[in-house]
Amino acid sequence: MTTDSRILTITDAALTKLLEIRSAEPDAESLALVLAISGAKGTEFTYAMHMTPLDQLDPEDVVEHHGDLPVAIPTSSVTNLTGAVLDMSKNLLQPGMSIENPNSPSPQILGDGPPPDLSGPAAEQVAQVIQTQINPAIASHGGFVELVAVEGSVAYVRLGGGCQGCGLAGVTLSQGIEATIVAMVPDVLQVIDVTDHNAGENPYYEQSKK
Repeated sequence: MTTDSRILTITDAALTKLLEIRSAEPDAESLALVLAISGAKGTEFTYAMHMTPLDQLDPEDVVEHHGDLPVAIPTSSVTNLTGAVLDMSKNLLQPGMSIENPNSPSPQILGDGPPPDLSGPAAEQVAQVIQTQINPAIASHGGFVELVAVEGSVAYVRLGGGCQGCGLAGVTLSQGIEATIVAMVPDVLQVIDVTDHNAGENPYYEQSKK
């Protein structure tokens, strides 16, 4: 469904970047940005964003138009995204996009899988978090994550499926994947993406629903 009242504000800089990402795809004008709350880290929400064809949107999604870009927000995320601002990140250490949201969640984490086993070494703990919490949550838009290594307080991961090559992968990483791993594995303070995003195939598409 569509709405005339704005749930989300997108700055000019962020809108320009999103349109640039979309323009790289075939049939770009048929794609909408889907923005959803995927979980939370403490008192801040985490998010999932991806491009998907307009004809594959859930009919219950709220669709608002920002310039030439349709933005679909699942009904379950509408209340907690109202008043949020999507902008380009001003943090030089985490380039990409960021979301300023005036709403605060109840503490939770990305995904709702079974509790991971966090009794082993840090690498095993990270692998458990990815398997039980992260991959089930991002599978809905065709993505998955695999652990490459843990060195000191840094975990190195590789994104695959719909996340590989995605211009929005930085948001998924910094505001979802990294937040969840850091929150659940005390020895890990940073997560670095080592994916070759130039190798992604149809990276901005949600996998076709069957």
